[in-house]
Amino acid sequence: MKNVPQIKMGVVAVSRDCFPIELSKKRRENVISACNKNNIPVIEIETIIENEKDVIIALKEIDQKGVNALTIYLGNFGPEGPTSLLAQKFGGPVMLIAAAEDSGKDLINGRGDAYCGLLSASYNFGLRKLNPYMPEYPLGDAEDISKMIEDFVIISRIVAGVRNLKIFSFGPRPHDFITCHAPIQPLYNMGVEIMENSELDLYDIVQAEKENPNVKKIAKEMAQELGKGNTYPDLLDKLAQYEIALEKFMEANLGASRYGAFANKCWPAFEKYFGHVPCYLNSRLAAKGIHVACESDIYGCLSEYMSVCATLVPPAILDINNTVPKDMYAESKADIGDYTLEDLWMGFHCGNTSTNCIVQPIMQHQLIMHRLIEPGQEPNITRGTIEGQIKAGAVSIFRIQSTPDAKIQAYVANGEVLNINPKSFGCIGVFAIKEMGRFYRHVLIEKRFPHHTAIAFNHSAKYLFAASKMLGVEDVYFNQPKGLIYSSENPF
Repeated sequence: MKNVPQIKMGVVAVSRDCFPIELSKKRRENVISACNKNNIPVIEIETIIENEKDVIIALKEIDQKGVNALTIYLGNFGPEGPTSLLAQKFGGPVMLIAAAEDSGKDLINGRGDAYCGLLSASYNFGLRKLNPYMPEYPLGDAEDISKMIEDFVIISRIVAGVRNLKIFSFGPRPHDFITCHAPIQPLYNMGVEIMENSELDLYDIVQAEKENPNVKKIAKEMAQELGKGNTYPDLLDKLAQYEIALEKFMEANLGASRYGAFANKCWPAFEKYFGHVPCYLNSRLAAKGIHVACESDIYGCLSEYMSVCATLVPPAILDINNTVPKDMYAESKADIGDYTLEDLWMGFHCGNTSTNCIVQPIMQHQLIMHRLIEPGQEPNITRGTIEGQIKAGAVSIFRIQSTPDAKIQAYVANGEVLNINPKSFGCIGVFAIKEMGRFYRHVLIEKRFPHHTAIAFNHSAKYLFAASKMLGVEDVYFNQPKGLIYSSENPF
């Protein structure tokens, strides 16, 4: 998928000078062999770090080999100062891990003491105010380490993406719908660039593409994608014009950033001037790796972008929208399993979910906008959304958000979309998350998260949690299991 980082993972070993350097070398080579066996692409750094001069040599090798994420491996105790200096000078995502001892038959010359060395390294990383990724148990044999590296490739992709992202926004949120507004200072702290624009700017760039010869080509692609769901063929040229304008704008304005995404106002004036709703276009761009969050939701945009970096599957941004009625719960019990009614909810939005995530996508008019803008009339300017049931399967919900006092926080939870007819309009599905009722009350409501959530179409909570921590998010909430109460929860 374009618009996300391609990670080139380097593996560098460190060795304390009073331990055999051959031990670190042999263990690093075993890790590389395990990665190759498991088809985990890595780049072996030949330089072993014993002192600060080795750091300079290793950084040159890292640069020459195009490494943009680094696994620092304590093959033995390791030198804590040069180890943390390497991470500081490298500047990209870093994982700190260590070798477990190989065998009870070789605990004299073959003992590396990396269990101890990791403590010293961690202290020194703290002195430099560095925040490397460390797995929950950061020691292991070569096979164990290869699995840690496989996870870290995904985490690195999220972190590197965020640190090189520019979010383009068009227009402020409507005055009576400001729930997703939040201070943007924490975005700069994470390395995200922001370029805010007016709705007039958006109108101007779209009008400039009116005679673009590629409009017909893109409209034809849309017709092929929609198939029988192409209910408004007369609308496709307008939609294609808008899509071309956004892509060209991003390419022309990335500047020093490598990746881009959008947070655009989409109602109520939008429809009058553009002649359609943008929902289907948002879904198409998401499928290309360019995410367009609805309603100028900048933090929703970031949440979507982190989700696609985790999964490489187009995400969605949905409202945590409505409860599942008791009669629906009763009649669908065979498909629900052991989820309680409070575990279920419906995720809904106007139609920004990519068509490959919907059972039978069809272009429709947007009912809510139609009620507001064209009451009692045939749909015209409210056409252009995608409707359908969201496909069943594993998902994670994720939101990163600033508080009003500019403190960054996040939540994440794994769950699934159930194969249950939601019996409603829009792009919608029945979602299930264990202990969602308590999570909704004591995290989403109590911590004042907005109603938009990013949907990652795979279980990716592990990676999003770790990446958020690396990016400086102190509070990353999750759905606590039954029996483990929230600090504010009434135990009675």
